[in-house]
Amino acid sequence: MAEKNVADHLLERLRDWNVEHVFAYAGDGINGILAAWGRAENHPQFVQSRHEEMSAFEAVGYAKFTDRLGVCMATSGPGAIHLLNGLYDAKLDHVPVVAIVGQTNRSAMGGSYQQEVDLLSLYKDVASDYVQMVTVPEQLPNVLDRAIRTALTQRAPTALIIPADVQELPYSPPTHEFKMVPSSLGFDRPHITPDDGAIARAAEILNAGHKVALLVGNGARAASAEIEQVADTLGAGAAKALLGKDVLSDELPWVTGAIGLLGTRPSYEMMRDCDTLLTIGSSFPYTQFLPDYGQARGVQIDLDARLVGMRYPNEVNLVADARTALLALLPHLEYKQDRSWREKIEADVARWWETMDMQAAVPADPVNPLRLFAALSPRLPDDVIVTADSGSSANWYARQLRFRGRMRGSLSGTLATMGPGVPYAIGAKFAHPERPVIAFAGDGAMQMNGLAELITIRRYWQSWRDPRLIVAVLHNNDLNQVTWEMRAMAGSPKFAESQTLPDIDYAAFAASLGLQAVTVTDPDDLDSAWDAALTADRPTLLDVHTDPNMPPIPPHATWEQFKAATAAVLGGDEDRWDFVKEGLRTKAQEFLPHPNR
Repeated sequence: MAEKNVADHLLERLRDWNVEHVFAYAGDGINGILAAWGRAENHPQFVQSRHEEMSAFEAVGYAKFTDRLGVCMATSGPGAIHLLNGLYDAKLDHVPVVAIVGQTNRSAMGGSYQQEVDLLSLYKDVASDYVQMVTVPEQLPNVLDRAIRTALTQRAPTALIIPADVQELPYSPPTHEFKMVPSSLGFDRPHITPDDGAIARAAEILNAGHKVALLVGNGARAASAEIEQVADTLGAGAAKALLGKDVLSDELPWVTGAIGLLGTRPSYEMMRDCDTLLTIGSSFPYTQFLPDYGQARGVQIDLDARLVGMRYPNEVNLVADARTALLALLPHLEYKQDRSWREKIEADVARWWETMDMQAAVPADPVNPLRLFAALSPRLPDDVIVTADSGSSANWYARQLRFRGRMRGSLSGTLATMGPGVPYAIGAKFAHPERPVIAFAGDGAMQMNGLAELITIRRYWQSWRDPRLIVAVLHNNDLNQVTWEMRAMAGSPKFAESQTLPDIDYAAFAASLGLQAVTVTDPDDLDSAWDAALTADRPTLLDVHTDPNMPPIPPHATWEQFKAATAAVLGGDEDRWDFVKEGLRTKAQEFLPHPNR
């Protein structure tokens, strides 16, 4: 058997860590590793995207939907640069990803050589928890193991830089000598338990409250049953940060849904009126949607001490695993006999869902985008994974889809970057090839990179046990979220040169790849389109021609604010009359009589 080189050992070590997929793109800066892949019979599997940024997004999606490590790889110079946006997405959403990148030969470093970039400096922010260059073979196992352990324990991206000539050096392990660093595989995760005194103080605050609100984030995923017990005991309602949408079922009558600009009116009003706030596993950044300072007493539970106490002036900050902390807290909580607060929340939630149905029924030209999501919601398979891109599709994902049970969903939360919707879905399919996946993307995101990643779907879909990957395109020829932000935040009319998109036949492109493609221009066809996609024997693209003038009205928007935005738009927006007509119709649904009220 031929002697193993550094690249051979790199792939062997990844296998030892149970890494099954590496999302990557080729280049001569990693030629040595690519050759080793051939010798390793493509294990772990090399998943080829159309662009390195998509490789990073796919690794993030894979990690988000497995709670396992995502791994991406790229060549030196431009390839390493292209990974950055996806890695920042991982950093800001606290997702474990390891990036492995090539570099020019050691002998060329410092010589302004082709594709030479100072990668240690470039990556020192995005991979601030751990970034290192491998310069000798004996260094590899320790550096790789530390990168993996750090990514998993800190929930952060880390990076390895391996020069091209090092990849091809004969591998020799670290020896038992001075300045050699041995290494080992694996680790056992601890359960971080809270201090008894802190539990007692937290219970005192929660028991004293009359109007308790919960804010639940992605860090509470393993504690949903305990959250339900806490909420029932305290007569509380629960709002969900956007990344925590799939933590609690939307069928629970006291779950108020999303919070923030993309959130619901019940979440906004619950935070406005509560006297006690319990935050679990969330670093939700928009403090204007939390209670006023001094209004509520605060308790926070988070595994990461760096994230507690920085959004609200809490009295108790518990650093602990969410489930462990809640199990310790529950015996100290007193059942609240007065259920009037809970009853008000449940009434508000029921009215909100009726409002969402009424807004989805507002006539539009041609298709009301809310109706696209409303038609899917009752059809969602129990084990579905849903991704959404940044933009107006994120609004309707947050508000219109009612998750339950095992359903999972995510998007780019804190970075809010365009482009991850389709590659997240691809990462999800490699993570769970037996589950259906649905991606929502605006036409801006599809033109940016989604169309290219349809080619990736075409390449791999037949290897997935469940072939259903549905990409629903909100086709309105407008960069719609920014258009609305200009109108509502800047008080400016739409600037067509920046906002209008070229009209593309997305369905025709998908059909040319052999995917199922359905064009929807009539809202009455939405039900049959979803049924066709959900029963298909291959991936499907839904090219849904939606109305760009349906307003994503924030939950706190008043009639006065809406009228002020309308006045600004009337100053010269090319869609001003449709905006006024459909905006008034949509906003009015909040105030019209509801069928069950």
